[in-house]
Amino acid sequence: MQIISSKDNPRIKQLLKLQKSARIRRESGLFAAEGLRICRDAMVSRSYIETLYVTEQAAQKFTDDFSQLSAYAHETIFLSPAIFAHISDTQTPQGFLCTIKTLDKSAHFDTIKNGGKFLALENIQDPNNLGTILRSAEAFAVSGVILSSDCCDIYNPKVVRGSMGAVFRIPFCICEKIPEFLRANPQLCSYAAVVDSNAEPITGSHFQTPCVTVIGNEGNGLRKETVSACNHRITIPMKGKAESLNASAAATIIIWEMIR
Repeated sequence: MQIISSKDNPRIKQLLKLQKSARIRRESGLFAAEGLRICRDAMVSRSYIETLYVTEQAAQKFTDDFSQLSAYAHETIFLSPAIFAHISDTQTPQGFLCTIKTLDKSAHFDTIKNGGKFLALENIQDPNNLGTILRSAEAFAVSGVILSSDCCDIYNPKVVRGSMGAVFRIPFCICEKIPEFLRANPQLCSYAAVVDSNAEPITGSHFQTPCVTVIGNEGNGLRKETVSACNHRITIPMKGKAESLNASAAATIIIWEMIR
């Protein structure tokens, strides 16, 4: 089995590019997922694992997991501990990393015509926020997530890791602009999440089915055009002095109220 111990190896150089560049991920049709649990999630979700990169120490420590992943992956390559630390995106690497084909979830959105409760995200920039939002959406069985094209890359390593495997399981699609998506799907009753005391409190909202709730950028919220394109404006009532919530915290509250 091939063992790589040089930083100058072309595979290592390409892997670093894959970790750091959304453009490279788009062009190659691949993304990286690091950590034993995330690699296992990819396998259980039947995602196509092109290459499993692993250290000998990790393979010996997690014998059963390694055997299953190695049998499932198209190829397996061993890395020296120093090289794995070089390509790792985490402070304490476990010694498992997979490169995976980007996911085609478009077919899952056929259900949008038949009902469901969806979440739309506009210009979310923080990969940690996006990962947490996907994790919450999957945990509470949101029907699917729509992302505007100016959101951070869903295949960013921090998004993949922060989603705790949700990126493999929840249906999602990427559209150019949220207002265009709403106009193309008039059957969805749309709710704009805003920071406005004149908006309808989310605790009193009755989310019709099918529906979509739209959440905006961490600092600027939703664009005016997007708010205007929605049927309703909703807000999270707050009694404290904070002006707004973190985007992922707000999204989790909204998801809970929308789904319950």
